Amino acid sequence: MTHASRAEFEAAREAEGPEAVSLWRVLRGYRPDPLQRWTSLRERHGDVAGYRVGFTDVCFVSSAEGARRVLQENAGNYTKDHPAYAMIRRLVGNGLLTSEGSFWLRQRRLAQPAFHRERIAGMAGQMVAAAVEMAAAWERLSARGEPVPMAGEMSRLTLKVAGEALFGTQLGETTARVAAAWDVLNRQLVERFNRRRLFPPVLPTRYDRDFRKARRTMLEIVEEIIAQRRARGGQTADLLSMLMHARDEETGEQMTDAQLRDEVATMMLAGHETTAIALSWTWALLDRHRHARAGLDAELTRVLAGRLPTAEDVSRLRYTRAVIEESMRLYPPAWILHRRTVEDDVVCGRRIHRGAVVVMSPMILHRHPAYWERPDEFLPARWEDAEAEKRRPRFAYLPFSAGPRQCIGNGFAMMEAVLVLAVLAQRFDPRLADGYELKPQYLVTLRPALGLPMRIEGVALSPRRHFGLQEGVNRHS
Repeated sequence: MTHASRAEFEAAREAEGPEAVSLWRVLRGYRPDPLQRWTSLRERHGDVAGYRVGFTDVCFVSSAEGARRVLQENAGNYTKDHPAYAMIRRLVGNGLLTSEGSFWLRQRRLAQPAFHRERIAGMAGQMVAAAVEMAAAWERLSARGEPVPMAGEMSRLTLKVAGEALFGTQLGETTARVAAAWDVLNRQLVERFNRRRLFPPVLPTRYDRDFRKARRTMLEIVEEIIAQRRARGGQTADLLSMLMHARDEETGEQMTDAQLRDEVATMMLAGHETTAIALSWTWALLDRHRHARAGLDAELTRVLAGRLPTAEDVSRLRYTRAVIEESMRLYPPAWILHRRTVEDDVVCGRRIHRGAVVVMSPMILHRHPAYWERPDEFLPARWEDAEAEKRRPRFAYLPFSAGPRQCIGNGFAMMEAVLVLAVLAQRFDPRLADGYELKPQYLVTLRPALGLPMRIEGVALSPRRHFGLQEGVNRHS
């Protein structure tokens, strides 16, 4: 850690910001649009805006320099001691997402080998097979012509990949139970935080019963996955097997059953939700921006010519990756980061007092005009400008956070997104349902509203291209 000295702290200025938001206003439903409010804060008050919400002092940090300070340079001074993480902890326990300190570091070291680049490449076949299976289902949906919830389709696909690649198990019909339970928990976690209902859901109300039932469903599925894996025995290359057999280098101890459960629950949710949302936004943006869709089609034809992609193709599918990167720039699934300040610090020349909550939003950083030309436009080609990327500060783009707490599965997620898009976009061109208004829903993750209804439409393919994909569908169905 590199704490600010007392002299540096006293020489810094206090962060300025808007008037306080009383607890009464919060409880009555004060819910400004985050994008509008935080953009205004950045424009009016600079890189660090200070204000009060209820009884909490908040500092909103909106620059790459500030994000670097909080997430990397002095990361140990900014903990996850925040009600938002406390509520998530009720669901997934003390896994990598919510744990802190030496315990987090130990768990991270145990899990890291499972996400080595070569191991991730070995999972490409499972990712492609899941997409091929979905292609077969989409053939039937295309014939109907009725809108389907794209967010649900992508969630079902990424849950299948997470089950097989990360846990070595076929989730099958369990994916629907996971998705339904997570929908309840995702919505309630945000509602409870916004309404400051921070106490445990123990009341005999229907609302609390729904939360307990959904949480119980999630944990039962996690325990079933672990039990099935133990029953099969042996050691394989999947994450769950590695966690079950890993030993701490210093103590020689293995994970307890409770620790293993927490990590599996964390990986099951984090391992599918963010990728599903990124793909959902990608489909919507490709429909809205036909020039980008044309660029994607051209690359898929040139690189794949109708065949299924492999791990080796990922590095060649540069525009495909650019489309996904640009989708996550405008609509990052992990759209908000909270930290609690342990000791006084200075960020971008402003005082951050001990105990203050620091809020950062990748959504705001990703639209900052100092880092991005035409920041509100969907322009995948910007990712092909190597010089612009060199000029851009490292912490201006944070779809997977950054610093020591950067998402351990970022490589897994990007490979999966590229391969899934490459498989499905060769055969289908999903279109937004008539009359649907594309807008975000600010939950734990940044979902498209109303499940993102889209029609699954086919694309005109040459005989060679059609044969290549159809052969894959037949082989994997």
